Amino acid sequence: SRRGVVDMSDFDATLYFLDEREIQYLRDAVRLEYQLDQRQNVLSVLLDIFEQQPADEIRTELCDILEMMLVHLLAGSHFRNVAYLLRETAVTAQRAADLSEEHRRRIAGLPERLSAASALSQMLDALDGAPELPPQDELSELFEQLRPAALETALAWLGRVQNARLRTLLEQSVGRLAGANTAELVRLIASADRVVSLEAVRRSGALKTPAAVAPLGRLLAEGDVEQRQAAVAALAEIGSPGALQALERGLGDADRDVRVGTARALAGRGYRAALPRVEAIVKSKQIREADLTEKMAFFEMYGALCGETGVPHLDALLNGKGFLGRREDPEVRACAALALGRIGTPKALDSLRAAGAEKDVVVRNAVNRAMRGGAA
Repeated sequence: SRRGVVDMSDFDATLYFLDEREIQYLRDAVRLEYQLDQRQNVLSVLLDIFEQQPADEIRTELCDILEMMLVHLLAGSHFRNVAYLLRETAVTAQRAADLSEEHRRRIAGLPERLSAASALSQMLDALDGAPELPPQDELSELFEQLRPAALETALAWLGRVQNARLRTLLEQSVGRLAGANTAELVRLIASADRVVSLEAVRRSGALKTPAAVAPLGRLLAEGDVEQRQAAVAALAEIGSPGALQALERGLGDADRDVRVGTARALAGRGYRAALPRVEAIVKSKQIREADLTEKMAFFEMYGALCGETGVPHLDALLNGKGFLGRREDPEVRACAALALGRIGTPKALDSLRAAGAEKDVVVRNAVNRAMRGGAA
């Protein structure tokens, strides 16, 4: 207006000179403006100023503002904005000219602040207690910004999270962090937090991490029962010569489940270096005092490793007679039959056929099962 004052009636009158297509364009433009994420626009402007203004006092003030905004955005559950901020600060730190070490440390260190134990724990606690989670793509984008320092906290929270969708996202994040930071994962095997230690052991096994063999071996020697069982499983999954050598220690463990797990793992890997030790066990009185599950595990391990040389001893257990014609305990004879089935040579099968008419049900069933396995 020439009077310098906007007259709304003048503005309204102009609409009559717009066709329908132009009116729709204006409506779409207004709607788009309202849909824009102004928080992200503000972050973009601040980062542009940081990049283009080299003055130290300006960049110091911007660092303060960005750090404060990170806290407010997290508190307001604006996770997409947080992810954008963390991602773009890394770009800005690389691109900004004449950046001092102090400013580079502060701007590039924002992801580390989110990955700190206190901040990440508070965020996970809030998410797990929220009645409804943010969209999955927002959370995925946020979790991708976590740094190696977050791995310990994330492992600790895996067992606590109640929300199934959040647990899935956290699992994915842990998998990414563990795969990309094996040194940190291996360090956490020795964590004083038992939950973290167990999760680190399982992840090391799943990733078949050779560097984990030494700490897993120490855990097998010094950990509690659950930790030793987890170490057995992880060493078996890694399966390297060093891992199997460390695993052999479990054959003499005080816990029955650790011994059984070790015997099965070494048998499955065909680790012949353990033959002298397992042979001494199956020929000792110790094995007769074990329960059936343990007897079976050790005899089947022996059968998997000894080959033809073990047939005479196993045949003597299955078919031999002692003083006054007494035979071995039925459980021992049944386990010997299973071991012969694992050997599967003609000589071993001949020994099994010799027991084919056995009257004891336990032994006869074991012989039949071994014959089927040996024939296969």
